[in-house]
Amino acid sequence: MKQLRIPAVYMRGGTSKGVFFHAHDLPTQPSERDQILLRVMGSPDPYGKQIDGMGGASSSTSKVVIIAKSTRPNCDVDYLFGQVSIANAVIDWSGNCGNLSSAVGPFAISEGLVKVPPNGLATVRIWQANIQKEIIAHVPMQDGEVLELGDFNLDGVTFPAAEVRLEFLDPGGDSGQESGPILPTGKPKDLLSVPHLGQFEVSYINAGLPTIFMQASALGLQGTELQADVNLNPELLHTIELIRSHGAVVMGLAKTPEEATSSRPHTPKLCFVAKPADYTSADGKLIESHQIHLLARVISMGVMHHAMTGTGAVAIAAAAAIPGNLVSECMNQRQSNSVIFGHPSGILEVGAKAICTNKEWVVTQVNMSRTARRIMEGFVRIPKPSPLSK
Repeated sequence: MKQLRIPAVYMRGGTSKGVFFHAHDLPTQPSERDQILLRVMGSPDPYGKQIDGMGGASSSTSKVVIIAKSTRPNCDVDYLFGQVSIANAVIDWSGNCGNLSSAVGPFAISEGLVKVPPNGLATVRIWQANIQKEIIAHVPMQDGEVLELGDFNLDGVTFPAAEVRLEFLDPGGDSGQESGPILPTGKPKDLLSVPHLGQFEVSYINAGLPTIFMQASALGLQGTELQADVNLNPELLHTIELIRSHGAVVMGLAKTPEEATSSRPHTPKLCFVAKPADYTSADGKLIESHQIHLLARVISMGVMHHAMTGTGAVAIAAAAAIPGNLVSECMNQRQSNSVIFGHPSGILEVGAKAICTNKEWVVTQVNMSRTARRIMEGFVRIPKPSPLSK
């Protein structure tokens, strides 16, 4: 049997990697498209390795991106993101990937989807189709090509590269969106009841992606943990998923906790935070408390992320700008709109602009810098799928 041969580009964006496709190279019918993309990534894989596909056996590397030239006014490209489950036949299209957002602009330029100046900073206006929001990418150019190499260091990525600046415009929700306003319950803090576990103080924030924040101490943690401290503790991961799935119901994102676990593993995210403390990052660097405003660790697809999701960083920036929630309450004083937080791989700085109108908070913009690089280009091959059963 001949294999399908599909044009694709393998890219790193921030601390994630994914396979990028043009929309016109994939089926328009979602079930047919998803069947192909699952096979591309090597999912579902009961061994958890994605050996027979492009996936990298982690939530950071099991991702797909679909790009099309935009028909929207003031936007250059439409960007659709899929978080591919490793063990299950599920692609979660419910949210964005903030890290891979940094690779969308470079991809669009290199693929000829947008005209840009040959040198300097190129501006690419991106419509994020999952969450119906606009992202502006500022991509460095040199001699008509995307400049990928540089000296900007991003903790969680081994090698330096050229800086890509991102602006997430109006990243918070509103009443017309699935997940509601930026404070979905209208309150900066809530008590979440989880059967057999008890009550937990949480902050629900809808910015970047719907996110549930809680104190690290509520989980018996310090906030300085590295991946192995959490991911090798199945009982802790089970507890975290129970909290996340019940919080998803409160946020209106799932009808039942079981639905949130089976069909919506990508969102909402759960992030635990703590006041600044000294710790040693995954690469052996000493992170001192005076360098950061707070500690943050995010759970992604059932395990703790090795650094920080881009959308998690957006949510942290938004939460830090709003008083009275668990994020802003555990922060050291800061002198500007920027937030510097410690994650397992080091430090990340983000900035947010927020205003309060009629007692309702609105985050108008979140800024962050990432790096991106094209790793491979050509064709991905998969066995021709069997016809889908009706």
